[in-house]
Amino acid sequence: MSRLGLDGRVVIVTGAGRSLGRAYALALAAGGAAVVVNDLDGASADAVVAEIAEAGGSAIASVGPVGPTETAERLVADAVARFGRVDGLVANAGVLRDRVLWKMSDDDFDLVVSTHLRGAFTTGRAVARRLREQGTGGRIIVIGSPAGQFGSFGQSNYAAVKAGLVAMARTWSLELARDGITANAVIPTALSPMTATIPEYAELYERFLAGEAIPREIRRDRALGSPEDVAPLIVWLASDASRDVTGQALGIGGDRLTLYAHPAVLDTAYADGGWTPEGIDAAWRSQFASQAQPSGPPSRPAAAERVAR
Repeated sequence: MSRLGLDGRVVIVTGAGRSLGRAYALALAAGGAAVVVNDLDGASADAVVAEIAEAGGSAIASVGPVGPTETAERLVADAVARFGRVDGLVANAGVLRDRVLWKMSDDDFDLVVSTHLRGAFTTGRAVARRLREQGTGGRIIVIGSPAGQFGSFGQSNYAAVKAGLVAMARTWSLELARDGITANAVIPTALSPMTATIPEYAELYERFLAGEAIPREIRRDRALGSPEDVAPLIVWLASDASRDVTGQALGIGGDRLTLYAHPAVLDTAYADGGWTPEGIDAAWRSQFASQAQPSGPPSRPAAAERVAR
């Protein structure tokens, strides 16, 4: 098997019934992996399993909402019962409940946190326990978003969990390194059903659905392509070729591949004996203010980045 082959691997993909998750599941199966297709919608999960089988691959459906520990443990149990092992996880399942801060309800916030952050935590924990028991290493991939990297208007819940997922993957990369288990975050941008909710991209999405090619400037300048354009990064991270890559946040979309920086200290000042409010004000204005970083994606309105996460 080549370093990029996945023969004999078993990978769980959550939220794999449509769009990006479906593309990940199909690509992993095409690479040789057996796939556990999880989704809240059983019919969608079954349809993806049928697609994989029709193409000569191997997959099973495991239906249920991510978040509860019971779902996570069942995903691992289903994988082991059918395929005898687990080798990786793509924690992709998610929902949106967009509201500005003063209009966001507790339920809006809690559902997004439970699905994205708790869902990745419980499935990641269940998979990590199995991988450590097997002793053969493994791959954990969480799905972030530009919203988590830069902030996004109307998405307090979503931006927070996506930033948290990157931090969680970096933490897991430290905790699981001794076991040969990597943990990385993928930051995808792609045309998907979510794109249709953004006026700037609604017409583009309709043309995409009609079979029109995505313009080169959109693929490059906006990093927007199809869900299938994101899938090769998932396959690479699941393969032996990336066995020395861990704790990273990698973005992909259209024709663009991006490595995101870890948070870093920009500058430092010192005051003998400690700081006063007046001293902090002076340091800010004389030293730090010129280096302050704006919120939102670079050189584009924040709303324009709320695409296909």
